[in-house]
Amino acid sequence: MVSSNSVTEWVLGQENPELGLARLTAQLDAADTGGALTTRETALLAGADNHRAAPRQLIRTVRAALKQGEDPLGDTFSTIRPGKIRRDSGAVYTPAGMVSPMIDWAMDRDPARFVDPGCGSGRFLLAAARSKGSAQLIGVDLDPLATLMTRAGLAVLQVTDAQVKNADFTTLRFPTHAGVTAYVGNPPYVRHHNLSPATKAWAQRTAAKLGLTISGLAGLHAYFFLAVAAKAKANDIGCFVTSAEWMDVNYGAIVRRLLLDHLGGEAIHVLEPESMPFENTATTAAISCFNVRSRPDSIHFRPVAAISELPPLQGAGEPVLRDRLSEISRWSTFVRTRNVTPEGYIELGELCRVHRGTVTGSNRTWVTTELDADLPPSVLTPTVTRARELFAAGVELSTAAGLRRVVDLPVDLDELSSDDRRRVDNFLKRAKRLGVHNGYIASHRAAWWSVGLRRPAPILATYMARRPPAFVRNLASARHINIAHGLYPRQDIPTEALDKLADSLRRSISLAQGRTYAGGLTKFEPKEMERLHVPTLETLMSA
Repeated sequence: MVSSNSVTEWVLGQENPELGLARLTAQLDAADTGGALTTRETALLAGADNHRAAPRQLIRTVRAALKQGEDPLGDTFSTIRPGKIRRDSGAVYTPAGMVSPMIDWAMDRDPARFVDPGCGSGRFLLAAARSKGSAQLIGVDLDPLATLMTRAGLAVLQVTDAQVKNADFTTLRFPTHAGVTAYVGNPPYVRHHNLSPATKAWAQRTAAKLGLTISGLAGLHAYFFLAVAAKAKANDIGCFVTSAEWMDVNYGAIVRRLLLDHLGGEAIHVLEPESMPFENTATTAAISCFNVRSRPDSIHFRPVAAISELPPLQGAGEPVLRDRLSEISRWSTFVRTRNVTPEGYIELGELCRVHRGTVTGSNRTWVTTELDADLPPSVLTPTVTRARELFAAGVELSTAAGLRRVVDLPVDLDELSSDDRRRVDNFLKRAKRLGVHNGYIASHRAAWWSVGLRRPAPILATYMARRPPAFVRNLASARHINIAHGLYPRQDIPTEALDKLADSLRRSISLAQGRTYAGGLTKFEPKEMERLHVPTLETLMSA
């Protein structure tokens, strides 16, 4: 929008763009709204004082844009702070087309208090303010620049009953409130390896108090569901938009259990990646609506093809009994189109078994090149070790010349000649000095030194990427490790039919048929790939 562009242009012209944006929030009276500033907010504003003020016309433009429902501050922030940094901290802001129906759903319940636990630039809070509701508004965010943007927006809208907290929502204490509290927002998606030990310890303690366990692999968004379950009282409500991966993965079990037993899940609306629910990221999004401590007989599930089709959230979707949901671990099943096999087609699994490639346990040890390895050629097996090798191959992998080698030793090393055995023993001594034999995978093999590659598969397929899988004819008889799946025919299939099978898969398979994770990665598990529709063998052979 013109307003966002002009703000961004001005901010980018400052010596320090983030301090320039902070200076802009000060001119919008951020310090006068939302309660006392924290030391981090105060320090940020003090640093911004050294920057020149924005022109009066720009301030007027920003004020007008905020009143009209635009977010020039948040748009500018998303431009000036690098995408990787924002993604690592979970600062991915929600499109207006998703904010509005979520606010409408909450305001229909007439809450006395409205809490956004990861407020960012304040999109949800400002939308709630514009809805003319009477609820007290509370925004929470760890980023002081985010809370200053929220304060500025509230100041422009002249909101008086608001509190903005530059704090950690999970550990923040809220005063008791007589009326209904609505928890609405976009909890930050931060992967588990970016979470501190203290944060993970909090999650373990809090889950235990509720009689639950939480996986160490769970991301920060799961912690926000847990925090609401710990803070909220009966009949409080919530509406969170997150990546949909928790619906299926093992570490998402905590969210599924909370929605069943503590948060009172009412409905889950799932937006497919094609709708681009999050900026520049093809991720499946899930909007979860809940009523704390209630135990409805069912939760409604609804697939949504486009953001414009979201409203209204109330009463939409097909009910699934909570008893059934308690028994299964993959909830995405209930938002997928019924898998009807077209005439003349069968499931791939009727023709081929799909097997993930071998896990080496230490690619640094077992994956090498002929030139790097002082090993006999007989134990160096040409292997597909990177997905990009299959994408680059296109239709067929005709030669193994460009592939790396996997050291694939026999279980019985006495099979080797004396000279080969000497070279292998030297290699294994080096590996043991590195502790390779004590690794989880190696220590659970029949012989720690024997990787045990699968036999060559006539068709190799990628299974995780931001693009549809590559299905490549393996004419080079290459092996594969766990970056690819191998398609192994259940019966003899002529070469020409295998060519046509791979071609059919390349032309017909889309990302929508896989499981999409935050970050835009789409994954096809072996059993999921076996359910793909392909022409019958008779059709392939007669075509």
